Amino acid sequence: MKLLVVGVLAAASAAQVVGALLPHVPLLLAATAGSLAAEGVLYRWQRGMVSLFAKSHADVTVRHVLRDLLLVVGLLRLGEQHRETVYAPLVAGLLAFYGLHWAIQAVSVLVRRTRTLPVVTRNIDVPALRLSPAPPALLRRPGHRLAVFGLPATAGLLATAATDAPVYGAAGLALSLAVALAGLGALVLRLLPGRRPAGEQEVLEWFDAWLAEYRPTVGLYFSGGASSAYQANMWLEPLARLDGRPLIVLRERLMVQRIAATDIPVVCLPKVSTLMRLEHSTLRVLLHPSNSGKTSQVLRIPTIKHAFVNHGESDKLSSCNPYVKAYDEVWVAGPAARERYALAEVGVQDQDVVEIGRPQLGAVRPYAGPPAPGAYTTVLYAPTWEGWDGNPGNTSVIEAGENLVRALLADPGVRLLYKPHPLTGSVDPRARAADLRIRELVRAANRERSGPRPDASAAAELGRRTAELDRLTTAAFRSAADQAERMLRQPAPEPGRAGAVARATAAWEEAYWASRPAWEHQVVTDVRPPLYACFNQADLLISDVSSVVSDFLASGKPYAVANTSGLAEDVFRTSFPTVAAATVLTPDATGVPALLDAVRHPERDELAGARAALALRLLGPAEPPSQERFAAAVRALCAKAGEHRARRAERLMPPSPLPGPRQHPPASPPATATAGDPAGRPRVR
Repeated sequence: MKLLVVGVLAAASAAQVVGALLPHVPLLLAATAGSLAAEGVLYRWQRGMVSLFAKSHADVTVRHVLRDLLLVVGLLRLGEQHRETVYAPLVAGLLAFYGLHWAIQAVSVLVRRTRTLPVVTRNIDVPALRLSPAPPALLRRPGHRLAVFGLPATAGLLATAATDAPVYGAAGLALSLAVALAGLGALVLRLLPGRRPAGEQEVLEWFDAWLAEYRPTVGLYFSGGASSAYQANMWLEPLARLDGRPLIVLRERLMVQRIAATDIPVVCLPKVSTLMRLEHSTLRVLLHPSNSGKTSQVLRIPTIKHAFVNHGESDKLSSCNPYVKAYDEVWVAGPAARERYALAEVGVQDQDVVEIGRPQLGAVRPYAGPPAPGAYTTVLYAPTWEGWDGNPGNTSVIEAGENLVRALLADPGVRLLYKPHPLTGSVDPRARAADLRIRELVRAANRERSGPRPDASAAAELGRRTAELDRLTTAAFRSAADQAERMLRQPAPEPGRAGAVARATAAWEEAYWASRPAWEHQVVTDVRPPLYACFNQADLLISDVSSVVSDFLASGKPYAVANTSGLAEDVFRTSFPTVAAATVLTPDATGVPALLDAVRHPERDELAGARAALALRLLGPAEPPSQERFAAAVRALCAKAGEHRARRAERLMPPSPLPGPRQHPPASPPATATAGDPAGRPRVR
């Protein structure tokens, strides 16, 4: 289909050239009509080709200009035979239309600049910024605008070429000029002083005032791409449960809408100069779930203490990144991570490591026994991604994934939940190809299975719960909304929304699993259901050396780790402590049947005690709860920041002024230089 569209456009353009130069009116008409039809197909069904044409410098603007140019050439060639002076005004009108088009584009750029604010917010009331809905998308997209506004002119010129009647071309051009003038006027009105949003300096002053009024105490700092949003999202709930006034600080504008539903105020500060304004705020602590190139910029703020909380812990080298010694403290789950940093010798001092557990794991339900007789054994296969270093042991997807899935699907009593890492295939195309093959294996297995399905009421209930959750968590934006309009549509949430979201989420998860047949395998790639909801459904986890394993230990359920590192099993267990309580599976998946048997018969499970001991080592004690330890760590670091600010303020205080001259000064001996003053200046006593 794609090649057909490209072929039609190329053939139509070539035919237009021939029809214009001969001139041959029927060929010119047919070629132009075919070109317009291909454009419609391109934008309706082949949107991916639009960007390909743009990269080839043959975007819709170029194609439209070429189409009209050939029509003009054809008209002028016809004019040599008939009435050239009659067609000349049509050409002038077309040039005027293109002049208006470029004027609209220039004004559109100016409007966009006035609406690109130095601070992007969410969950904050912004009436002082005088924001308004965005201009229509058609006025902001030059290619689309030219195609729509220029269509009457093109049609009129076609009719003139067919009938030799200039009135049709004049009418089409008049209509195109009229809509172009209307669009230009609508944009110019937005540049009037009373219609444009607040200027940069005014926005910055508003931001400073908001910081002074809100008085944030602890924040979450995040910089990254859209696919890494999960790293920040996992800390939203623990942050929201703190007693202080939390804040989320982002650096990339696109991330503002990638952050999951939360009542915490969100500010995006793209420029370093704007970020530095936090130095004079009440913000005392920033938590960092990941490292990025822009992290070094915020670390320059001396009035804020920084803690690295990570987005999960594993035995990989990435969990002991030397960069973390730049933070004031490194917060880890349990003693194992403390030992990991000590053994890694990357410059992290032991006194800077704070054990807080994993406050996110409160949503993970504990082990409630093996699957009931006759019930399906639910296995969660959640491999990690391939990583940046090319280590074959990072992910099992490439070497073992298909074998593991085939072995699981071969057991008629297994229901498989396959949840790949969001970044799978982003580095190694082999991982992406293996992931696609695994998904097809799951679909094929479902086609061969049958069984009772939930009635229509379950699907209807899921639909109701989805609508309710979307209403609470998803802002309704027009497709044409820009960032300024989204700021306007996302004010401070109403009190109690966080609790309503929690209840709606729990109800949605219950409805989701109830709507799925108990025998049906699932490929879980959407944001919902989240990983921890899959934990609660699973009787067994199969994963790689990753933070997924550490988190799953909170459930107390059996788990297995695929060994694709090439190491012997004993070396593999020694090298990666998280594997200590796991069943180790080889790439050929020969150990899967025995593993399933141990899950179904707990008396054959020899690793239950080891899992409990490992959970204590990796995640820390159950009491006090992790959320309390997390909150205590925040309070302690806030106190350190406060003490540091006090000492800094004391150092920066100007010296006490000297007493002024007295009206009748008492007699005193002349001051003399001291040996400690090499300049010979008198010492003031």
